[in-house]
Amino acid sequence: MKIAMLGSGFIGRFYAESLQGYRSRDKIVSIYSRREESAKKFAEDYKCSQWTTTMEEAIANPDVEVVCIALPNNKHEEAVLLCCKHKKGVITTKPLGRSAEEAKRMLLAVEEAGIFNGYLEDLVYTPKFLKALESVKNGALGRILWAKSRETHPGPHSDWFWDIEQAGGGCILDLGCHCVEITRSYIGKDIKPVEVMCWADTQVKPIEAEDHGIALIKYENGSIAQFEVSWTFRGGLDLRDEVMGTEGTIWINSFLRTGFEMFTTGKGADYVSEKAESNTGWLFPVGDELNELGYNHMFMDMFNSMEKGVSPKETFYDGYVVNAILDAAYRSAKTKLWEPVKLDIWRGQEGLSKPSNYTDYDADYYLVKEEMTHYGTKKLILKNKQTGKFEERILA
Repeated sequence: MKIAMLGSGFIGRFYAESLQGYRSRDKIVSIYSRREESAKKFAEDYKCSQWTTTMEEAIANPDVEVVCIALPNNKHEEAVLLCCKHKKGVITTKPLGRSAEEAKRMLLAVEEAGIFNGYLEDLVYTPKFLKALESVKNGALGRILWAKSRETHPGPHSDWFWDIEQAGGGCILDLGCHCVEITRSYIGKDIKPVEVMCWADTQVKPIEAEDHGIALIKYENGSIAQFEVSWTFRGGLDLRDEVMGTEGTIWINSFLRTGFEMFTTGKGADYVSEKAESNTGWLFPVGDELNELGYNHMFMDMFNSMEKGVSPKETFYDGYVVNAILDAAYRSAKTKLWEPVKLDIWRGQEGLSKPSNYTDYDADYYLVKEEMTHYGTKKLILKNKQTGKFEERILA
């Protein structure tokens, strides 16, 4: 693929390292940056044949097949509409929009233009997540009851994130978009999110947006998701997921505990990993940061899908649903109430209800619990269907 990269900052460079390193046949041929010196430096570092400070010039380049958006949130829609104008495939960093309404406009625009669209949600492409999701889909956990995702760190790298007008929100929009799509994937992306309860506050940073947030998301089938996000966490980048089903549980620690531990006085240490706060003492480096954060698998899915003429795992529609859930979270943080998820466009299942939580043991009893005791006998807890009373039964 021949790529136009829009944005030469932190995420643009992360993307570039993966784009030009994994499949080893993709090439960034044009770089747009708002600052000339940044555009020139990026072009030099990644051997781009064109650099420009005019967005449309990068997109319109006749060599460009797909445009990768790595820009501040308030620039996404402008870039997407230019991709539609020039009929160029587009993949964009998260979140898709600053609101569901903005995301909806972009979704409808790319679908009307008939162009390839991909939502760059890297954390649903990490090796651990992919393995966990495969287990969930194969039924290892039974029916999914609860999914939780946590992303916390000391705050983003670039100045625009801290400006609520450019970013559209604080840590809920920045990090919650990851957590929502992770938990939504475990529960089932065709299961409708119905309402959200959220707490948010600005506890530490001198900003207008929130720097800490916690939310619960109810789904139509009775499953519930939870996210915890913060720009105030000290100690690096903390990425953790938990999934609980009727038949099992998964715990994932994706970053702080990597299985790689190192102690150093700091004399020879420099960069450790993304958002690491120290380069001395006990450190937890990451063996292959691009891979562990999902970038390699994400771009492979995007470009393989584009070549095959099919949709990738994550599209603008997914970004739109995520924005709608986060909009409900922001409303709830203000009202202190459960707020409905407003989805003008829904393409999943309709009219689901919570499955029965009664499991037949026999004609007269429901099974509550089965366990093996420490003294070697099997115990059952049963509920009488007629009387509703609970009984113990010891099996020899």
